[in-house]
Formats: sequence, C-alpha cells, structure tokens
Amino acid sequence: MTEVVLFHHSQGLTPGIAAFADEVRAAGHTVHTPDLFDGRTFGSLEEGQGYVEQIGFGEITERGVCAAEHLPQDAVYVGFSLGVLPAQKLAQTRPGARGALLFHACIPVSEFGPAWPDRVPVQVHAKDTDPFFAEDIDAARALVSGCADAEMFLYPGDQHLFADNSLPSYEPDAAKLLTQRAIEFLRSR
Repeated sequence: MTEVVLFHHSQGLTPGIAAFADEVRAAGHTVHTPDLFDGRTFGSLEEGQGYVEQIGFGEITERGVCAAEHLPQDAVYVGFSLGVLPAQKLAQTRPGARGALLFHACIPVSEFGPAWPDRVPVQVHAKDTDPFFAEDIDAARALVSGCADAEMFLYPGDQHLFADNSLPSYEPDAAKLLTQRAIEFLRSR
C-alpha cells in the first residue's frame, strides 16, 4: 500500500478526480485529495484558469504544500495539470517523497531546485498534441533525460484533461491506459 496525495486541476475537485482517486484506492492505496479551491468547481477550463489567475499560481502551490503538511511524508505526489505545481514541488523538496505522477503538465525542475532528487521516480503523462502541454514538453523531456528513473508517456491526440471522466475532454481508452500505468507505478513504490 502506498500513500498518495492527489492534486486536482483548474476545474477543481471534480467527480472525475474523485473517481480516479477511487480507482487508485480500489488497487489498495491510500489516497488523499486536498481541495485547493475550498469546494469550488468550474464548468470550463477557462473559468477555472480565471479563478487561478486571480489568486495566483504561487498561492495554489502553497495551498498544496500546506495541505500535505499533516500527511505522511513517504508519499507519491500526483497532479492533474494545475495540480502538478504542488505535486512536483513536494516531490522535489519534501524529504521522504516516494515518487511523482505528473498528468497533463510538467514544470521546469529548476523552479523548485537545482535537480530532480535521486531515488524519486517520476512519470509524465500527456497528449502528444495537447496545446497546453506544448508549453511543457521541453521541461518534461529535460526531466526525463536528467533523471535515471523517469518516463514520459505521450498519447495520441490533443485533449488536455483526458483522464477526468466527468469532463467532455475525457477519452476512455487513453484514460484507462494512464490509470493502468499509474497503478503499476504505485504498486512498485
């Protein structure tokens, strides 16, 4: 059993994020899903991004870090898009991190430290022509090339939040494969 801290995307803690957490729980893991928006959800990516721009990306990151303070340190940090900010920061900076799963986004490693920490495996999952991930693909490639235990999985298509089954961008086949890979990753932690 692995402790997992799962951070939602900019539409909030949607039913699709809860469903993903439940799938991971069904595989035998403990999953914590901090709500970085205090119960707010948004009907579109644009609305959610507008909210995030009002409060700031730094504030979102710090909310995630604060939410993890009272959770076990030996966790795998998982982020969906916006949630990659706190997930990646915690994986890079919190002692005891057991890994990171970065979905739909990747931040340059230098944002949170000089290098990705040794012995912290990481996977990045995204669509190969996702216009949002196009801004992050160089950071993801640099992370994977600079880390001995890193993988990047690119799925065909351009949908951004394809693994959230409560959104119109959901793609069942790609989401199923992402979930299988994530659960296998967690099983080995």
